[in-house]
Amino acid sequence: MILIYRFFTYFFYPFLILFIFFRKIIKKEDALRYKEKIFSNSFNVTNRRNSKLIWFHAASVGELNSIMPIINELNQKRNNIEFLITTVTLSSGNLIQGKLTNITNIHHRYFPIDVDFLMKKFVRLWKPDAVFFVDSEIWPNLILILNKNKIPFSVINARITKKTFKRWYRFKNTAKQIFAKFNLFLASNKETINFLKELGAKNIIFNGNIKLLSEVNIKKINNLNENILLKKKFWLSASTHHGEEEFCLKTHILLKKKFEKIITLIAPRHINRVDKIKRLCKNFKLNPQILNKDDKINDNSDVIVINSFGVLNEFYKFAISVFIGKSTIEKLKNVGGQNPIDAAKLGCKIYHGPYVYNFKEIYEILSNYKISTQINSPEELSYHLSKDLIHQKKKISNLESPIDNLSKETLKITMNNINKFLLDEAI
Repeated sequence: MILIYRFFTYFFYPFLILFIFFRKIIKKEDALRYKEKIFSNSFNVTNRRNSKLIWFHAASVGELNSIMPIINELNQKRNNIEFLITTVTLSSGNLIQGKLTNITNIHHRYFPIDVDFLMKKFVRLWKPDAVFFVDSEIWPNLILILNKNKIPFSVINARITKKTFKRWYRFKNTAKQIFAKFNLFLASNKETINFLKELGAKNIIFNGNIKLLSEVNIKKINNLNENILLKKKFWLSASTHHGEEEFCLKTHILLKKKFEKIITLIAPRHINRVDKIKRLCKNFKLNPQILNKDDKINDNSDVIVINSFGVLNEFYKFAISVFIGKSTIEKLKNVGGQNPIDAAKLGCKIYHGPYVYNFKEIYEILSNYKISTQINSPEELSYHLSKDLIHQKKKISNLESPIDNLSKETLKITMNNINKFLLDEAI
């Protein structure tokens, strides 16, 4: 089966090149650096000092945010070390480049597609001493190359869903060949441990979910509309998908019976849908405003549709209550949920629908701390929001979330496990 996988990656390589070019045209790839994914002469390997290199692969923004505290800890406490961080998405690339200003021992590159000859050259040029994959990033060609070169590799925050497990289990023998080669799995939840054992993994430790580690620096969060948000009664609907905006507008109409000047802010997961949402608002006879990055909120707007990516924290900071989407759509129940950690750390009460499988363990933690609540209808959501909005406006000077201590404990456990792994591998 591995040979078949290798053949298909070779066969589809030209088509993958065309695909990346297409994504570049539609601005979903880095216009200057997209070639790092597909051409070995664009790997742009940095000359290393006489130091150890630790490679972290984090596919997207959520994974990247979760490993930055780990990298900072290692950077502070270990001498003579460099880091290679690879990501896949454009947003993660933009984020990490912003974080790496004036940091010379951390290098960011886009992750090459898993074609044998590309990965061989990438590993040969960078020569990592240890590799950490984050979450469910398992690439067979790369795994076999690392194993052949006797480079230790681990998965941190290892997470296998039922869907992923079933997919791997169809090729049980192949899966066991691949999963058995990992030096260590740090599992994010108990379900994953059972799945990993079935797939042939050997060294598994329950670690806890490192997405709790994502750092939020409230002092660096600014919002052009701060004065308005402090003065007005509003709630935020974040990361909504098609069908959820209607749910939120029905909630708005119910709230308007108690709070005449209530404002509903909607931040769709995909901002290319803002015009459709605007038309939907008008169908509900509401006055919408599309809010671009440098716009001021109009006094007479009922619904504000946020037309900027990566600005949610600017609104979480001032919001008492937040509904987080991708959670009410039944057809998405097996991939439902969006990351609620930043909202929780910025002191928001969080509401969500019944379909949050993708962040199930996170929502269980938040529910235990009475931070999050499941709702099933606009009536139920408006009931909870009404109670929240009656109270005083949010105090933002010294925000402290109940999960902050849990985050610190998770970081401590994670660092103990990682440092032991590096020590055992003489790194």
